[in-house]
Amino acid sequence: MSPSRPARAAAGAVAAVAAVLLLGGCGDSGGLVNAGTTPTASGPTRLWPGEPPASSPAYDYGEAETEVVRGVKAPGEDIHEVDPLAVVRAEIAAHPEVYSGSGAIYEGTTARMADCGQGDNGEKGGADAGRAGCPVLKAYYRDLTGDGRDDMVLGFRLLPGNQTAVRMYTFQADRLVQVLASDDAVLAVELAGRTVIIRSPAGIVGYEYRTQWTWDEDQLAMLLTRDEILRVGGSAKPSRSPSATPSLSVPPSVSPSRSSSSVPPSASSSVRPG
Repeated sequence: MSPSRPARAAAGAVAAVAAVLLLGGCGDSGGLVNAGTTPTASGPTRLWPGEPPASSPAYDYGEAETEVVRGVKAPGEDIHEVDPLAVVRAEIAAHPEVYSGSGAIYEGTTARMADCGQGDNGEKGGADAGRAGCPVLKAYYRDLTGDGRDDMVLGFRLLPGNQTAVRMYTFQADRLVQVLASDDAVLAVELAGRTVIIRSPAGIVGYEYRTQWTWDEDQLAMLLTRDEILRVGGSAKPSRSPSATPSLSVPPSVSPSRSSSSVPPSASSSVRPG
């Protein structure tokens, strides 16, 4: 149905006013400028459309795997009152096949725990302020789950190699729960908003791996939301020989490692220490 006469008249008046404004604006600093041609939009092209989709995960990063820390509690569920040394010792006790049993790959960590002292609370400087040989690093605190209470990010060295375990803990129903577990060669660990970013060396000179873990309300765990390799400067030439990735047997809560060498993590300046 064609528009009514009043509607046509109104439309004509609007068009006339617009034309006057455009003509009057020519040559002014606020006039319209041609931005050039717009590239044609192109959607993704699916390859091998006839192949059936995968029915299982491509790689197990330990997403959504959580673990209750046995025997460690705190008054009022205040995570600042949790002893980081007790948390690491609880993990060692829960996974003897990794830390202390026959053929344990991280038995060096267990042996060096004796250098950490006894029962010092991280807030009082105990965990990483003990003797030089203590593998447990300083604990950091931030609300990463969005519940208004601090959570704890903890790291400890996996000996005799040079990998670093990165763990995150929060209280759920009066239980201390490990909601992130990553073992990797580590360049740095950073906190940004509600995410934990782990930077690791790549086998290509001038690049590094960067994984981002973010709290997920549905899974009540930190999920791997980004895994990428980035140029960080230096030579772009590939390394002379590829770096082999060892195959390690790790507990269910520990994610796979990319490399067997690392530098101890450094926390970003935005992290609030205990």
